[in-house]
Amino acid sequence: MSANPRRKSRVAVLQALYEADVSGHDARNSLTRLTTEESLSEAQIKFAQHLLEGVLSERDAIDDIIRKAAPQWPLEQLSAIDRNILRLAIREILMNNGAPIRAAINEAVELAKSYGSDNSAKFVNGVLGSVT
Repeated sequence: MSANPRRKSRVAVLQALYEADVSGHDARNSLTRLTTEESLSEAQIKFAQHLLEGVLSERDAIDDIIRKAAPQWPLEQLSAIDRNILRLAIREILMNNGAPIRAAINEAVELAKSYGSDNSAKFVNGVLGSVT
């Protein structure tokens, strides 16, 4: 397991959000499949479900925050991976998910390095820095 047991949960949520965004699949069904495929623990699954539900229930508010924080980057024009990393991180940072702000930003930057483009980490860090 990685040094941070919650990282696997975040990755699964990111993948489910990305899949829903790109293909229109139901994010909850995708998350169930992904957590099973990745053999996440019960605690990791609960955390992932909590995160996903938070993003889905607050998505309009989260998207408004992204629009205000990055007005030069229309939300629809962001890569699906960057858009969903931001959604996930903003949910954790601003909507009381129990993660320290710095930890949530660091996790988002790590996700961006792993799954995004060459500029994703810098972009995600910059946007999140302006919302905190």
